[in-house]
Amino acid sequence: MEKDQSHILRRLFFSTLYLSAFTFGGGYVIITLLKQKFVDELHWIDEEEMLDMVAIAQSSPGPIAVNGAIVIGYKLAGVPGILVSVLGAVIPPFVTLTVISFFYSAFKTNYYIQHLLSGMTAGVSAVIISVVWDMMNGVRRNKDALLMAVMVIAFVANYFLKINAVYIILATAAFGAVRTYINAKKHPREGGAP
Repeated sequence: MEKDQSHILRRLFFSTLYLSAFTFGGGYVIITLLKQKFVDELHWIDEEEMLDMVAIAQSSPGPIAVNGAIVIGYKLAGVPGILVSVLGAVIPPFVTLTVISFFYSAFKTNYYIQHLLSGMTAGVSAVIISVVWDMMNGVRRNKDALLMAVMVIAFVANYFLKINAVYIILATAAFGAVRTYINAKKHPREGGAP
């Protein structure tokens, strides 16, 4: 049992280290890579659990990459899983930012680095669209018209009406809590089981 735990911790650390080292463009990009690694490749988490974890990571304060590492680490190995996955997720940006800070003035005015960053923006946009598409398909598979309507309303509220994402997250969290409460009242669990 302990050997399995150490294997999971080791794999968790190196997976989050690798993903963090080669992810450019912010936290939303890492979500699709976490899904590919832990859902599609390792089969440690199913797709619905991953969507739930993404929702938790997005609604929690702090960087989404670290929050994602926390929820996945906890799910797979408890508190030790949190520690190793956060360590793996934090080391690459820490090293990168430390190096960049030493050469910031040279990077700031370098023609080639500016164009490199512009090109990376296009790639990052494509990956973010991929994340949105995967999450939308997860909601669509449930065939729940109300959830699809909430998704469209949230998009319109943010993109067209320019409503702050914090308010949208709070509103959808309240909606989810009320809906869960109503469903629990309609369909109470048998025998008080948790």
